[in-house]
Amino acid sequence: MLTVEGLRVRYDGQSHEAVSGVSFDVPRGAFVGLVGESGSGKTSIVMTALGLLPAGSVAAGSVFFAGRNLLALDEESLRRLRWKKIALVPQGAQNSFTPVKTIEAHIEEVLRVHLRLRGEAAKARAAALLAEAELDAAVARRYPHELSGGQKQRAAIALALACEPSLLLADEPTTALDVITQAGILGLLRRLQREKRLTVLLVTHDLPMAASVCSQLFVMKDGRLVERGAPEDLLTAPRHPYTRRLVRAIL
Repeated sequence: MLTVEGLRVRYDGQSHEAVSGVSFDVPRGAFVGLVGESGSGKTSIVMTALGLLPAGSVAAGSVFFAGRNLLALDEESLRRLRWKKIALVPQGAQNSFTPVKTIEAHIEEVLRVHLRLRGEAAKARAAALLAEAELDAAVARRYPHELSGGQKQRAAIALALACEPSLLLADEPTTALDVITQAGILGLLRRLQREKRLTVLLVTHDLPMAASVCSQLFVMKDGRLVERGAPEDLLTAPRHPYTRRLVRAIL
């Protein structure tokens, strides 16, 4: 589904690479975790795949999605893939919303722009998406600031799935949430992944959280992929010193 080969990313004005020769594969239908501390290059990979790197950035290598190299596509081709084929749950649910629109209006706008769905059909689809995210119907008419952190995150997931993408990129979807709410969000992602046969790339700094839901983990540090493997292998027999430090921190 998603294959990253020798990816290198450098931001404008920086002498070092944010991503240095990273390669990994996310199979179709898998729930895979990309784990590392802040600044390790995780989000840079996600933004590269979406074609959303800041102006002046340079990306080299390949990022294949369904056989197409995303780095070789023009903006119009990438725009057609976003939302419909590849969707993002951004870091911090508030980044999915503007404060002056209701949750329903956000979803309806995506449906109108990308699927040309309007009126009652769009309202019905928005209601169904919120129900799938285990949100009360009243949430549709609320504004982002009226929602709790957990509700806002569920709404962000509903928004990301509006156009039924096949690949979901979830960037730190449980940041700043309490443990119980985190578990609920992870359970929701896992259920939706199974029911919709989604491919999910979970980006997080939280190794035990990723290990609880992912079938494979990729560990990053300083722009490099330092270890990969099944969660049980990384937790019980980590090979790289950085992975060992992550494991020791949770024991």
